[in-house]
Amino acid sequence: MYAYISGIVDELLPDRAVLEAGGVGYELFCSAMTLKRLRAGQKERLYTHLHLADGIMALYGFFEPEEKDMFRRLLTVTRVGPKLALSVLSVLTPSDVAAAIVTNNAAAFDRVSGMGRKTAQRVLLELKERVAPSEMLGGDNNLDAPDIRSEAVAALVSLGYDGLAAGKAVAAIENAESVESLITAARRKLAK
Repeated sequence: MYAYISGIVDELLPDRAVLEAGGVGYELFCSAMTLKRLRAGQKERLYTHLHLADGIMALYGFFEPEEKDMFRRLLTVTRVGPKLALSVLSVLTPSDVAAAIVTNNAAAFDRVSGMGRKTAQRVLLELKERVAPSEMLGGDNNLDAPDIRSEAVAALVSLGYDGLAAGKAVAAIENAESVESLITAARRKLAK
């Protein structure tokens, strides 16, 4: 219904922003990442998603269209509602979520408030076909063998590395012949 709203940021609250456009104040629920980029009194454009559930309408705002797109994809997952999808995007960028999905890295979601391991696994399973490897950090990575990448991430997590950092490091490696070479290259990146 609304693609975006452009106006002056009137008020910033912990979980939402009020954007004044055309004499109307729009209350938009936002991720922490979006809220960090907004400044009261500044003119901003927020990409929007109107959500209707149980007769209640809520408007969600995103600083970038990629964040809005990932939010909508997260909503398609069973048992993931707008609040949990915003929690994911408050901790992870859209490219972080894509990297976690492509590398099958459930540990990347460990810091997301309200998301357990089963829900993280469901996100990975249900969005596997809907996320392209090119959405990950590093652009067009050679991901001929995504199983190798998920094995490498699992190995790094078992070695004590943070799931999100491990996923980013593995995603940044362009070419690797084996799991071992991928782990070695990722550990070098993590050591920097």
